[in-house]
Amino acid sequence: MPFHPRAEAGAESGAGTNGAAAFTGSDPGEPTDREAAPFSAPEVSEGLIGIDEVQKALNRSRASVYRYTNTDPRNLNPPFNPRKLNPEYRTDQKDPLMFHPNEVARFARDVLRIKEVTVEVLNSPSTATQQLLGAILEELRTISSRLDHLDHLDGRTAVDLSARRDRLDHGARPAA
Repeated sequence: MPFHPRAEAGAESGAGTNGAAAFTGSDPGEPTDREAAPFSAPEVSEGLIGIDEVQKALNRSRASVYRYTNTDPRNLNPPFNPRKLNPEYRTDQKDPLMFHPNEVARFARDVLRIKEVTVEVLNSPSTATQQLLGAILEELRTISSRLDHLDHLDGRTAVDLSARRDRLDHGARPAA
Protein backbone atom coordinates (compact mmCIF):
# COMPACT_ATOMS: atom_id res chain seq x y z
CA MET A 1 0.00 0.00 0.00
CA PRO A 2 1.62 3.32 -1.05
CA PHE A 3 2.45 6.03 1.45
CA HIS A 4 -0.34 8.59 1.22
CA PRO A 5 0.47 12.32 1.37
CA ARG A 6 -2.38 12.97 3.81
CA ALA A 7 -0.31 11.37 6.55
CA GLU A 8 2.45 13.92 5.99
CA ALA A 9 0.28 16.88 6.94
CA GLY A 10 1.39 16.70 10.57
CA ALA A 11 4.21 14.22 10.15
CA GLU A 12 7.25 14.21 12.33
CA SER A 13 10.61 12.83 11.31
CA GLY A 14 10.68 9.12 10.61
CA ALA A 15 7.55 9.10 8.47
CA GLY A 16 7.19 6.31 5.99
CA THR A 17 9.59 3.87 7.58
CA ASN A 18 8.62 0.29 8.03
CA GLY A 19 8.01 -1.00 11.49
CA ALA A 20 5.61 -1.05 14.35
CA ALA A 21 4.54 2.21 15.93
CA ALA A 22 4.26 3.21 19.53
CA PHE A 23 2.35 6.24 20.79
CA THR A 24 2.11 7.67 24.24
CA GLY A 25 0.28 10.70 25.47
CA SER A 26 -1.57 12.24 28.37
CA ASP A 27 -4.71 14.32 28.27
CA PRO A 28 -4.75 17.21 30.75
CA GLY A 29 -8.56 17.23 30.74
CA GLU A 30 -8.85 13.68 32.05
CA PRO A 31 -7.70 12.01 35.28
CA THR A 32 -4.17 10.61 35.15
CA ASP A 33 -5.38 7.04 35.63
CA ARG A 34 -6.95 7.31 32.15
CA GLU A 35 -3.72 8.23 30.40
CA ALA A 36 -3.16 6.58 27.05
CA ALA A 37 -0.93 3.57 27.51
CA PRO A 38 2.02 2.88 25.19
CA PHE A 39 1.29 0.33 22.54
CA SER A 40 3.01 -1.57 19.77
CA ALA A 41 1.08 -2.15 16.60
CA PRO A 42 1.11 -5.58 14.99
CA GLU A 43 3.25 -5.92 11.91
CA VAL A 44 1.33 -4.32 9.06
CA SER A 45 2.35 -2.93 5.72
CA GLU A 46 4.15 0.44 5.78
CA GLY A 47 3.92 0.63 9.60
CA LEU A 48 0.21 1.51 9.51
CA ILE A 49 -2.08 0.82 12.46
CA GLY A 50 -5.71 -0.22 12.63
CA ILE A 51 -8.75 0.98 14.56
CA ASP A 52 -7.99 -1.21 17.60
CA GLU A 53 -4.50 0.23 18.02
CA VAL A 54 -5.80 3.79 17.57
CA GLN A 55 -8.46 3.09 20.20
CA LYS A 56 -5.81 1.90 22.65
CA ALA A 57 -3.46 4.79 21.85
CA LEU A 58 -6.10 7.49 22.30
CA ASN A 59 -7.77 5.71 25.21
CA ARG A 60 -11.15 6.27 23.58
CA SER A 61 -14.03 3.95 22.75
CA ARG A 62 -14.24 2.29 19.35
CA ALA A 63 -17.34 4.36 18.56
CA SER A 64 -15.44 7.57 19.38
CA VAL A 65 -12.60 6.60 17.06
CA TYR A 66 -15.10 6.00 14.24
CA ARG A 67 -16.69 9.42 14.96
CA TYR A 68 -13.27 11.08 14.79
CA THR A 69 -12.41 9.39 11.49
CA ASN A 70 -12.65 11.29 8.21
CA THR A 71 -14.92 8.98 6.20
CA ASP A 72 -17.72 9.58 3.73
CA PRO A 73 -20.04 6.88 2.33
CA ARG A 74 -20.10 8.67 -1.05
CA ASN A 75 -16.33 9.20 -1.28
CA LEU A 76 -13.89 6.36 -0.63
CA ASN A 77 -10.95 8.71 0.01
CA PRO A 78 -12.19 12.13 1.16
CA PRO A 79 -9.76 15.08 1.14
CA PHE A 80 -7.60 15.81 4.17
CA ASN A 81 -9.56 17.35 7.05
CA PRO A 82 -7.39 18.87 9.80
CA ARG A 83 -10.19 18.46 12.39
CA LYS A 84 -10.58 14.71 11.73
CA LEU A 85 -8.46 11.57 11.99
CA ASN A 86 -7.53 10.92 8.36
CA PRO A 87 -7.09 7.28 7.27
CA GLU A 88 -4.63 6.17 4.62
CA TYR A 89 -5.61 5.70 0.99
CA ARG A 90 -7.98 2.78 0.35
CA THR A 91 -8.68 1.04 -2.95
CA ASP A 92 -11.93 -0.64 -1.90
CA GLN A 93 -14.76 0.19 0.51
CA LYS A 94 -14.19 -3.19 2.20
CA ASP A 95 -10.53 -2.39 3.00
CA PRO A 96 -10.02 -1.81 6.73
CA LEU A 97 -9.31 1.71 7.92
CA MET A 98 -5.57 2.07 8.48
CA PHE A 99 -3.79 5.08 9.97
CA HIS A 100 -0.22 6.33 9.88
CA PRO A 101 1.18 6.71 13.42
CA ASN A 102 2.13 10.33 12.73
CA GLU A 103 -1.47 11.09 11.74
CA VAL A 104 -2.70 9.62 15.02
CA ALA A 105 -0.15 11.73 16.91
CA ARG A 106 -1.17 14.86 14.98
CA PHE A 107 -4.83 14.26 15.74
CA ALA A 108 -4.12 13.62 19.45
CA ARG A 109 -1.98 16.75 19.73
CA ASP A 110 -3.94 19.21 17.56
CA VAL A 111 -7.56 18.10 17.93
CA LEU A 112 -7.81 16.25 21.23
CA ARG A 113 -5.20 18.54 22.85
CA ILE A 114 -3.35 15.63 24.40
CA LYS A 115 -0.01 16.88 25.68
CA GLU A 116 3.31 15.05 25.48
CA VAL A 117 2.56 13.15 22.30
CA THR A 118 5.35 10.77 21.33
CA VAL A 119 5.57 8.60 18.23
CA GLU A 120 8.21 5.89 18.05
CA VAL A 121 8.85 3.86 14.94
CA LEU A 122 10.33 0.55 15.97
CA ASN A 123 12.29 -1.73 13.67
CA SER A 124 10.20 -4.63 12.48
CA PRO A 125 11.55 -8.16 12.30
CA SER A 126 13.33 -8.95 9.07
CA THR A 127 11.08 -10.33 6.36
CA ALA A 128 12.07 -12.56 3.44
CA THR A 129 11.89 -9.53 1.13
CA GLN A 130 14.14 -7.47 3.37
CA GLN A 131 16.62 -10.37 3.59
CA LEU A 132 16.65 -10.71 -0.20
CA LEU A 133 17.17 -6.97 -0.65
CA GLY A 134 20.01 -7.09 1.87
CA ALA A 135 21.65 -9.94 -0.05
CA ILE A 136 21.29 -8.02 -3.33
CA LEU A 137 22.82 -4.92 -1.73
CA GLU A 138 25.76 -6.96 -0.43
CA GLU A 139 26.31 -8.48 -3.89
CA LEU A 140 26.26 -5.01 -5.49
CA ARG A 141 28.82 -3.79 -2.96
CA THR A 142 31.04 -6.78 -3.78
CA ILE A 143 30.78 -6.09 -7.51
CA SER A 144 31.56 -2.42 -6.95
CA SER A 145 34.65 -3.20 -4.86
CA ARG A 146 35.90 -5.68 -7.50
CA LEU A 147 35.44 -3.07 -10.24
CA ASP A 148 37.34 -0.53 -8.14
CA HIS A 149 40.10 -3.11 -7.65
CA LEU A 150 40.31 -3.69 -11.44
CA ASP A 151 40.56 0.07 -12.02
CA HIS A 152 43.54 0.30 -9.69
CA LEU A 153 45.25 -2.69 -11.34
CA ASP A 154 44.99 -1.01 -14.74
CA GLY A 155 46.64 2.09 -13.29
CA ARG A 156 43.64 4.25 -14.08
CA THR A 157 41.16 5.85 -11.72
CA ALA A 158 38.35 5.91 -14.27
CA VAL A 159 37.73 3.25 -16.91
CA ASP A 160 36.68 4.53 -20.30
CA LEU A 161 34.46 1.68 -21.38
CA SER A 162 33.40 3.34 -24.62
CA ALA A 163 37.04 3.58 -25.77
CA ARG A 164 37.56 -0.10 -24.94
CA ARG A 165 34.41 -1.02 -26.86
CA ASP A 166 35.56 1.00 -29.85
CA ARG A 167 38.96 -0.77 -29.84
CA LEU A 168 37.32 -4.17 -29.59
CA ASP A 169 34.71 -3.36 -32.24
CA HIS A 170 37.28 -2.13 -34.77
CA GLY A 171 39.51 -5.18 -34.32
CA ALA A 172 36.68 -7.73 -34.42
CA ARG A 173 34.79 -6.41 -37.45
CA PRO A 174 35.76 -7.58 -40.89
CA ALA A 175 36.60 -4.87 -43.42
CA ALA A 176 33.81 -4.08 -45.85
